[in-house]
Amino acid sequence: MAIPNMLHSERKPDKLRSLGILALNGMFDEMDAVGVLRQAAREILPGDVAIVSSFGADSAVLLHLVAQVDPSLPVYFLETGKHFPETMAYVETLKKQLGLMNVIAIHPDPADIKRFDPNGELWETDPDSCCHIRKTEPLEPITEQFGGWVTGRKRFQTKERGVLPHFELTSDDRIKVNPLAYFSDADVNQYKIDHGLPEHPLFSMGYKSIGCAPCTSVVAEGEDPRAGRWRGLNKKECGIHFDFNGAIASPMNAAKFTLYKDGAFIADPFHAWEDSDEAASARYKHVPLPVFLANREAFLDNQAPLGLLVSPGDNVETVQGDLSRFSSIAIKFPAFTDGRGYSTARLLAERYGYEGEIRAVGDVLQDQIPLMRRCGVNAFVVTHQPTREALEENRLPEVAIFYQPVGITEVPVGTRPYLRRAH
Repeated sequence: MAIPNMLHSERKPDKLRSLGILALNGMFDEMDAVGVLRQAAREILPGDVAIVSSFGADSAVLLHLVAQVDPSLPVYFLETGKHFPETMAYVETLKKQLGLMNVIAIHPDPADIKRFDPNGELWETDPDSCCHIRKTEPLEPITEQFGGWVTGRKRFQTKERGVLPHFELTSDDRIKVNPLAYFSDADVNQYKIDHGLPEHPLFSMGYKSIGCAPCTSVVAEGEDPRAGRWRGLNKKECGIHFDFNGAIASPMNAAKFTLYKDGAFIADPFHAWEDSDEAASARYKHVPLPVFLANREAFLDNQAPLGLLVSPGDNVETVQGDLSRFSSIAIKFPAFTDGRGYSTARLLAERYGYEGEIRAVGDVLQDQIPLMRRCGVNAFVVTHQPTREALEENRLPEVAIFYQPVGITEVPVGTRPYLRRAH
């Protein structure tokens, strides 16, 4: 088993890592599900694998395998705050009946919920952002602790999963294990019968794939088992899964995120304003200041979270009385040489006392960020790769001498601190 262990402990060129996964799938392609899980937990990643379960319609099968291999294996359940009550009861049923000893609930960050989904309605218009906040972000720091994790995905569930192997290599060099990949719908149902496993309370009512309550509906006879998930939307996965053909979802890591805040690149629920957007129904949009002024009453009547976009030439003083309406204010820096955004940031932070998110967008480079921070900017949309790397490695240039001090704490060169006066 040297190849799998080497995959996790040492970084190798992509071809070698891929060959290692191909070897795993070749070795265990014909092995039954419990054998795949046993090999993963005991031989390939001993003490370094976790199970992620939705406690949905078919979850009892995977969890029964876990109970056979090692009931003390960590089983992580994403408690999104949006589950059916029946699902929460089912968690307790399976824990008791299967003897699972280490079921751990993962909750979304309350600060993210308060900031981005205070009314619990984000799923209605932006389910991708809702899944980011409630699933992807809470799970990522958990999976980072392990060399691999186990899922209950199966090939028959959707056409995108039709090529699912037993073992996958994620973009961050972790091994994802799919013991049930080759199970058919009939296999799942027969396994439940053979082992006397309890059904999810909603399964008999036509819920064949069960996730969060607002985004799950009944499946008709002959429909894809996952047709009831995000019905009517161009969405098939919550974003935590990625397979080798790239068809299921984006890799689960921060490389795709461009918003840097509080020391990390994070998912950004806000989107750019489009001409087709309407003031009365917009949500999680950065509204250009002139558009806000032209439709002020409609925006104020709209209770959804909104942001404001301030471009060079916009007079932020014209909206000072409405600043508290916005969860985020984006200041556009169109070019390195355009410094008007710094003045806007200082006005917001110092004169108007705005305490929400002030973000820099546009031409955001590493040399600018220390000055932006001094002026009150606390979030940055970064697309410049060297700047991204500088932020990730905490090697931004330092500013220790101030010729033009900001606020009342910075002292200009050539003066004595005790003579400094605040005005």
